[in-house]
Amino acid sequence: MRAELVMVGTELLLGETVDTNAAFLARHLADLGIDVYYKSTVGDNLPRIQEVLSRALGRSDLVIMSGGLGPTEDDLAREAVSLVTGCPLEENRDVLRWIENRFIERYGSLDAMPPQNRKQALFPQGSEVVDNPVGTAPGFWLEKQGSVVVALPGVPLELESMFTKSILPRLNVRRTGEVLITRNLHFAGIGESSLAQRLEDLVVQQTNPTLAVYASGGTVRARLAAKAPSREAALDLIAPLEAEIKKRAGEFFYGVDGQSLEEVVAHMFLELGLTLSLAESCTGGLIAHRLTNIPGSSEFLQRGYVVYTNQAKIDDLGVQPSTLTRCTAYSPEVAREMADGVRRKAQTDFGLAVTGIAGPGGGSEDKPVGLAYIGLASAGHTIVQKHFWKGTREQIKERLACAALQLLLKAISEVKSG
Repeated sequence: MRAELVMVGTELLLGETVDTNAAFLARHLADLGIDVYYKSTVGDNLPRIQEVLSRALGRSDLVIMSGGLGPTEDDLAREAVSLVTGCPLEENRDVLRWIENRFIERYGSLDAMPPQNRKQALFPQGSEVVDNPVGTAPGFWLEKQGSVVVALPGVPLELESMFTKSILPRLNVRRTGEVLITRNLHFAGIGESSLAQRLEDLVVQQTNPTLAVYASGGTVRARLAAKAPSREAALDLIAPLEAEIKKRAGEFFYGVDGQSLEEVVAHMFLELGLTLSLAESCTGGLIAHRLTNIPGSSEFLQRGYVVYTNQAKIDDLGVQPSTLTRCTAYSPEVAREMADGVRRKAQTDFGLAVTGIAGPGGGSEDKPVGLAYIGLASAGHTIVQKHFWKGTREQIKERLACAALQLLLKAISEVKSG
């Protein structure tokens, strides 16, 4: 089955709204082994929606539309489907009563319902209503001349609920042939180009499974995808390739699929019963934020300091004023004293510290924007890493936080391995 996505809404073209619906739908269709060959985004303009929909129905077995089902004049999805398929719009009395009851329940009177809301009870002739359990815009499923059009509202919460409860089971029953299974391997401490170079021959030789490398937010992802008659058979195809990738880049590997770097770090700390304290300058609490997103982090994360000024580093961590004067805050010496100081003050197994220049100002010729140091202190041993990145302020902070977590993971992994 070939599928196509048609995302309706001028706000998408203007960049006012990020299209998360397409990613959600594409993931679930891929899980069913349904190929998505095209995705179109079109504004709230009836002739253009008709043009896009007509082209989609001419080349795809399944067209899923998102948006354009509201009650206003620029909600035009139902009209476009009606015109392209030749199925006139008809009022569904059951849906109209349902909409009326929603307003009565919410406002106590039908008088609160604007007349234009009746529009949401109109459906192309021959279509089946798709209930909306969380909103007032029902969708519909229409089969015409061997193709299927599914229209869903653009509100992500509503679309996801309706697709999961009503559309996914129907597509699963219709599914024939192979499934497509993906597995993502996550790496930190290595760049996209470096990982791609290690895996170059595997990418060139790929058939089934396929392999692609992506970078995002300071980490790198290798996506493996396989087609097979069943999920188990697809995973069997993926397994040898996964093993080879780990063999070549295992020192940078930290997790699979939905696992985050901070989740892996947190679980290892909990498993080993170790404790941690943080001293953040450049990242401003970002590392603490990421770790405290993990349930149970209070069992190992004892304290965190945001020490943005030199005086804060002196007062809270015991960094020597002479070190700051001689070396500046952006130095390996200060990173070392920050890590030692926070570990000593919090009495933890590890003390992690970061300092650097996120920009866009504050840099110099010998200490440019993007320069950063990470200090990690443990019993009788403190190490310092130097890094340099180019990018925006937010990108540098994110990359520094990832690098710090990666260094921490490496250290506790060594503890675990003895």
